[in-house]
Amino acid sequence: MTVASRWTGLATVSSVFLRFALGISFLSAVADRFGLWGVYGQPDVAWGNYARFVDYTAKLNWFLPAAMIPALAMTATAAETLFGLLLILGWKTRLVALLSGALLAIFALTMTVALGVKAPLNFSVFSAAGGALLLGASDCPFSLDEVLRRTVAKRDMPVTSMANRLD
Repeated sequence: MTVASRWTGLATVSSVFLRFALGISFLSAVADRFGLWGVYGQPDVAWGNYARFVDYTAKLNWFLPAAMIPALAMTATAAETLFGLLLILGWKTRLVALLSGALLAIFALTMTVALGVKAPLNFSVFSAAGGALLLGASDCPFSLDEVLRRTVAKRDMPVTSMANRLD
């Protein structure tokens, strides 16, 4: 095995791992805000219910009118749910990864403004944003994107080429 093929293998495993880690993290955060990890006060439960998440959204976005906070909390929840599912499935991975990176970068910046730089560092939000942006610039192995790309390539392949492939 050459050094280049080892690096390629590592890149493949890393991108799949990163895709799943980001996707599951998004879905875990959404599960927490709906109490699926338990009630507030239990170990490792950040919110425990949606109302506490809306309050946290207001705390981070103190500079916005109060009337915007529920819509912002709902938008963030919908985006995290959608991005989490799409990252796990690997559909439109590059676009979703870039949007995830942007969402996480905005979250990190609002955390920094509202709570100080230590908060997003403690929760690795900048790291997650960087990872998502890097994922957006990489290939997407073991994904629906790859399956669809191969299906289209086979469909568009001339019949003579298909016959040669069978030999």
